[in-house]
Amino acid sequence: MSNQSTVTEFLLKGFSEDPNGQMLHFTIFLSIYVIALSGNALIITLVSLNYQLHTPMYFFLVNLSFSDICFISTTVPKSMATSLTNSKLISFYGCVAQVFLVMTFAGAELALLTIMAYDRFVAICHPLQYMLIMNWDTCSHLAAASWTCSVIHAIIETSITFSLNFCGSNIIEQFFCDIPQLQKISCTDTEAHRVLILVLGSIVDSFCFMFIFVSYGYIFSTVLKIPSVQGRYKAFSTCIPHLTVFSLFTLTAVFSYMRPKALSSPTVDLLSAVLYAVLPPVLNPIIYSLRNKDIQEAACKISKKLKNFLYVLGNEK
Repeated sequence: MSNQSTVTEFLLKGFSEDPNGQMLHFTIFLSIYVIALSGNALIITLVSLNYQLHTPMYFFLVNLSFSDICFISTTVPKSMATSLTNSKLISFYGCVAQVFLVMTFAGAELALLTIMAYDRFVAICHPLQYMLIMNWDTCSHLAAASWTCSVIHAIIETSITFSLNFCGSNIIEQFFCDIPQLQKISCTDTEAHRVLILVLGSIVDSFCFMFIFVSYGYIFSTVLKIPSVQGRYKAFSTCIPHLTVFSLFTLTAVFSYMRPKALSSPTVDLLSAVLYAVLPPVLNPIIYSLRNKDIQEAACKISKKLKNFLYVLGNEK
């Protein structure tokens, strides 16, 4: 890359220059990070240990939780270290890696949520053929395709971004290397790059949105025909968490990357980045746990087994 000779490192501006503000930021982000790791790790553990949850729906949920852990781990630990040590430097290649990883896990999140909509469509609209259509080979191929497409998309986005020249300011007005902020400090005309990223993002987002919109159109049409109230409630209870998570992620991501320049300011940029890169990994496990009886029952079973184990262990001592 030709810009290596001009800019070899960047400065992450972060949230505050005040030591008290930095400690507050560190404390809040540490709490958020622990909650995100604990919630997503709990889902992965519960699904892995409970044979009844070894279904396509929870297979994709485990992939989503893994993506959430990686997604938040790409940005938040570096931001916490910046506040704790007051060292705002990130190397050029560190910034490249961060952009690539953010794009990879954000893309995986969107791809997995789209696949999960298809899974719910088959389960509700074609229940008798569900295990035939969503067999384990199909699930594995869909998950592999989502990760592969995410990596390819991340390579394209990262290559486009770092084909720009950085020869002036190296201060990034963000707590991580974010593409819109890198475009702002480039000394190259970024209009073509902005349009290219906007078009690429619009194509991907539009496809996923339309696919999910059509899937849920069929789902709601089928659910409303179910005669029993309990049957309708059970069908809706498996769809509402997914629809909530998808809406939260897409709305925050679209606002972060596709909002007009008139709506851009340092405060708005920081807030939108938190909503897009930090909030979904925290809320996803909470949303699925609160609305999902299978997850709650699995948690109760594991809790009872743990209590019994500790009780027996205590008696032996």
